Amino acid sequence: MWLVLVNLKAKPRANQREIAEAMGVTEATLTHHLNGMDAQGLIVRRRDPSNRRVHLLELTEQGEEMFVGLRTAALAFDRRLRRGVNEGEAELLRTFLDRLATNVGADPDDVRPWAGLAERGR
Repeated sequence: MWLVLVNLKAKPRANQREIAEAMGVTEATLTHHLNGMDAQGLIVRRRDPSNRRVHLLELTEQGEEMFVGLRTAALAFDRRLRRGVNEGEAELLRTFLDRLATNVGADPDDVRPWAGLAERGR
């Protein structure tokens, strides 16, 4: 759910395919999650007027509230996790994780959930 919320905040009114690709999951897997989020009133799906086969996704007010609550929890956890880790150590870890991603044949820019961690508040 968190990844769907984050991706919809980053790209409001994205379609299901775009969100699935951004998350690295199949559209079928995403549909399962979206069904639950729709039932909870967190998202709405609308047909794209230019292509009726495509669903555009939007966060509802409840979805926005859920995002803020989960973001607060994620940032608090990140602060706790990184307690006592200086910027040099964080950079060394990012470099090491990038190398591991490259070693397994992945493009580090496509698989960097750790990217941008230093920019967030501690």
